[in-house]
Amino acid sequence: MVDKKTGVKPKARAPKVQKSETGNKKVVSSKKQAVSKEKKSETVKNDEVEEKLTTDDSQLATTDVPASVAKAGRRSAKAIAEAEAEQTRQEKIKAGKAAQEAPKEAKKPPRSRLERAGKKYREAAKLLEAGKSYPLAEALGLAVKTSVAKFDATVELHVNLGVDPKQADQNVRDNVTLPAGTGKTLRVAVFAEGDDVAKAKAAGADIAGEADFLAKLDKEEIDFDVLITSPNLMARLGKYAKLLGPKGLMPNPKSSTITTNISKAIKEAKAGRVEYRVDQAGIIHLGIGKVSFGSEKLQQNADAVLSSIRGAKPASLKGPYINSIYVTTTMGPSIKIAL
Repeated sequence: MVDKKTGVKPKARAPKVQKSETGNKKVVSSKKQAVSKEKKSETVKNDEVEEKLTTDDSQLATTDVPASVAKAGRRSAKAIAEAEAEQTRQEKIKAGKAAQEAPKEAKKPPRSRLERAGKKYREAAKLLEAGKSYPLAEALGLAVKTSVAKFDATVELHVNLGVDPKQADQNVRDNVTLPAGTGKTLRVAVFAEGDDVAKAKAAGADIAGEADFLAKLDKEEIDFDVLITSPNLMARLGKYAKLLGPKGLMPNPKSSTITTNISKAIKEAKAGRVEYRVDQAGIIHLGIGKVSFGSEKLQQNADAVLSSIRGAKPASLKGPYINSIYVTTTMGPSIKIAL
């Protein structure tokens, strides 16, 4: 149609519907382009992955893999290692058996006690004849000569008895006062009450008391070698039996440490009274003095001990009473005494 005012025919305009359609077309085309780009990138990535896989496969193919090793089974690496370990173990077992079956070298006989002893002991042992028994006086003289200790050694007497200590009537036990003393300074304690405390101190007791003495025992303070008390006070010492018993300090009537004559017991203890008792093997071990005493004083003590042991022979014993007697010093050789 022609415009009435201008007389010019206006241009034809595209319908709105067409505009919208073209707009949609443009959007669709842009989406298609984006999708195509994504597909291209995916294809490129896939190509790269395939190339990597092919390169890895080529590298795996080029690595040296032994043809005898399999992934599993008897020819796998683990199975081969286990077989080698078992083979080495079997070889060790065979070698051990062969070593056991091989003839062994003759072992050297063990050295005697004399060969293992020190130089001074071997020199002292040369003064003794092997297997010989000596009279008591001669044996004590040799004991003094063969003492190798640098200090004043103790002379010991060992008497083997033919008794059975398990039998109550054959349990030999007694005490004896050594004429020449023991060579030791004994500390004597007396548990007494009243006037007996003063009498005990006057007789030579190192410790004497009642309550103060028990207070020391409560603290487990033991600074004495012999304990003497009277029969009426023995019950009060019963609670300390576990403390005094293992140390051999518990008063006993057989050792004359429970007595009514406390002054006499103190003097005997200071003079050298000793107690002996047979052990489980039927042997009495007793020190009879020091090397510095000399053979004469030692013989006096030995005679007193042996006479006491002979006097304590059980009436029920059948057979020999004294089997053997030996004398020795601390760290010195042993000497057999003729019966």
